[in-house]
Amino acid sequence: MDFLTNSISGFIEDSGFVQLFTDDGYKFIIMILVSLFFMYLAIVKKYEPLLLLPISFGMLLANLPLAGLMNEPTATENGGLLWYIFQGDELGIFPPLIFLGVGVMTDFGPLIANPKSLLLGAAAQFGIFTAFLGALFLGFTPQEAASIGIIGGADGPTAIYTATKLAPHILSTIAVAAYSYMALIPIIQPPIMKLLTSKKERAIKMEQLRPVSKTEKILFPIFVAILVILILPSTASLIGMLMLGNLFRECGVTEKLAHHASEALMYILSIFIGITVGATARADSFLKAETLGILALGLFAFIISTVAGVLFGKIMCKLTKGKINPLIGAAGVSAVPMAARVVQNVGKEENPNNYLLMHAMGPNVAGVIGSAVASGIFLSMFK
Repeated sequence: MDFLTNSISGFIEDSGFVQLFTDDGYKFIIMILVSLFFMYLAIVKKYEPLLLLPISFGMLLANLPLAGLMNEPTATENGGLLWYIFQGDELGIFPPLIFLGVGVMTDFGPLIANPKSLLLGAAAQFGIFTAFLGALFLGFTPQEAASIGIIGGADGPTAIYTATKLAPHILSTIAVAAYSYMALIPIIQPPIMKLLTSKKERAIKMEQLRPVSKTEKILFPIFVAILVILILPSTASLIGMLMLGNLFRECGVTEKLAHHASEALMYILSIFIGITVGATARADSFLKAETLGILALGLFAFIISTVAGVLFGKIMCKLTKGKINPLIGAAGVSAVPMAARVVQNVGKEENPNNYLLMHAMGPNVAGVIGSAVASGIFLSMFK
């Protein structure tokens, strides 16, 4: 009887439920509730579910006490499952491979047809450098500040890649902030866009873009890869994979490679990155004052990037005498194609016949290049 009693008692003491009622148990409960909220946004509100659902479930798994899925290996025990998958993030493998898939899925035609949209993509990176200076002012190291600033580019893979090189100790917060703000673009951006533009500006109907030849589309990724990597060799992993993927798409002789890179590979990587990004948000390392500062700075960076893109769009609208809808500047953040879809939706509210999606894709894909370049600048300066 004593054996049975002791066994039951030991079973209860070793369960995760008991840990929820320890001194730090409230931290696990908070993180579990946060993960359930994110699941609600993904499933019920449908806010980028392919991204937000793996993140939220990874967060849930990592904060169930004693599950050990993110435990590091020791001399006597293997590590947790998610820890091993996370090495693809930490070693800088998954982010460039994601860029390969993004390159296949991205049509650079709108950017080639309207090179001026490159300026909008550049303007939308302003938040990166503003947040970088803000983080320095608040006492973060240059490496930490650079990693925090990249959140403003709304580019999860670039943020992860930069943080792994410069500030791996805050990678979990950087990754969660970057991907969460990417998923919440439909909530964050529209109020800013409407605040900074008039109804008349939002209703501007832009002229159809010129046709782009096949030759132009094939030469573009080759030229960009050579130029950008020669200027900033530290961008080779991201820019190289992005442009290789786009060349798969446009060259016309690698349809199978393009298909698998944009379908199977992209979905597998999204699962791996999403669940491990969420799993890094563990209660013991995430619920700190520093974390709140990083999240606040990341949100500030993202807002400033959106503001800068829209304001520069207004300038271009004036210079072209109303030919450019300033809303497309908001797509300069590099969340492809989420930000472009938001521009389309906001523009269509004012003018049902307004089709801004392709016009917004120009600054949107320029933002992808811009955030990678910003990352390369920081890596060259502080690595």
